[in-house]
Amino acid sequence: MQDLRPKLVILAFGMVLFVLGFLPDRNERRDVPKGDALVDESVPSNSPAPEADENDGKKRIRYAALVRQGDIHVGNRDFDRAISDYSEAIQLDPTNAIALHNRGLAYANNSQYDEAITDYSEAIRLDPTNALAFHNRGLAYANKREYDRAISDYSEAIRHDPKDVNAFFNRGLAYGNKGDNDRAISDYSEAIRLDPKDANAFFNRGLAYGNKGDNDRAISDYSEAIQLDPTNAIALHNRGSAYANKREYDRAISDYSEAIRHDPKDVNAFFNRGLAYGNKGDNDRAISDYSEAIQLNPTNVVALHNRGLAYANKRQYDEAIADYSGAIRLDPKDANAFFNRGLAYGNKGDNDRAISDYSEAIRLDPTNAVALHNRGLAYANKREYDRAIADYSEVVRLDPRNAVALHNRGLAYANKREYDRAISDYSEAIRLDPQYALAFCSRGRAKQAKGDRTSGADV
Repeated sequence: MQDLRPKLVILAFGMVLFVLGFLPDRNERRDVPKGDALVDESVPSNSPAPEADENDGKKRIRYAALVRQGDIHVGNRDFDRAISDYSEAIQLDPTNAIALHNRGLAYANNSQYDEAITDYSEAIRLDPTNALAFHNRGLAYANKREYDRAISDYSEAIRHDPKDVNAFFNRGLAYGNKGDNDRAISDYSEAIRLDPKDANAFFNRGLAYGNKGDNDRAISDYSEAIQLDPTNAIALHNRGSAYANKREYDRAISDYSEAIRHDPKDVNAFFNRGLAYGNKGDNDRAISDYSEAIQLNPTNVVALHNRGLAYANKRQYDEAIADYSGAIRLDPKDANAFFNRGLAYGNKGDNDRAISDYSEAIRLDPTNAVALHNRGLAYANKREYDRAIADYSEVVRLDPRNAVALHNRGLAYANKREYDRAISDYSEAIRLDPQYALAFCSRGRAKQAKGDRTSGADV
């Protein structure tokens, strides 16, 4: 006699193991502003000279000596002593912008940005045409992440000096940090026009193009930056990421490898090369690169997680589970790690642990329809059909066009011998996906179980 009972469960979801996309930022930003500079007291400036009096000569000599001494301390990165010398010079002549400006620079290099802004502002009050003071005050604001104020100052510096390449570059950085990639590109382009050999401007314009999804222009700019500076590991890395975004994984791997040659401790280059190998299906090399990234940074949750994925693709589920567990230990709120560990347990036939992990993934993300569906599969494997049906029903509520969940809920109903409900779910799955052969087969079996002679049309 033919067995008309439905098979327990078709694991139609949940066997797909490669869940990628848990990436750190692919593109590293070179966010180092350029061009803060001392005003040389020996060079004529627009600042007024100390007013003449009977001690004028001595005061001028002492003032110049203090400023030069402060400049030497700045050059030696001894900013506290520089500040002391500039402060003494300012006491001698509070109306001379030079020592004020340079003390502001020393404060800025000491990360005392508020004090720097105060000095730059006083220098600007004394000399409103001082483009360098505007520029450097803009740098201080940028370091405080006050980008609108920084942009205003850079713009004023450009108004006074339209050929200030550093002001254009740094205004581009500020626009980029605000997410205004178009204005950033415009400023980097002007910086490149003024200085066609500015590798950093090409690099950052490439970054802005990449942020806009224009990988071809990003690659072009990174290539120019690399030509100007062949040791630029970050440009090589980011060009690799642009190639990876185009699915040109061999070129991506080549660039990541060159970046690693120049910087053997570049965690992101190892990670992203591992990702590229994984996307090529080369799990062994992916595992090797993720392992190197983990060795360089043992707290790299994403590398642990992705190495687990690579092991799972090789059906080495114990190793995968160990890596997912490590990721969870570092980040107990990583819903994806719980989900994928549950998947690995399911593939080992350990439904109880799979259910536990899927449940935690669902707790962390109640809208995770795939975790709900897979927990339903695990319950069905345990013949707990009511719980399976509850999970499939929630999936259908979240995604009414999910034909697989409807089919598997139909299987659970059929295993409870509720054939009418099973047939209803199979029919809806077929309506949503008229090419769903398995749903036709399951509906035919359910009709046969009911004694329906029309079942042959489905089976």
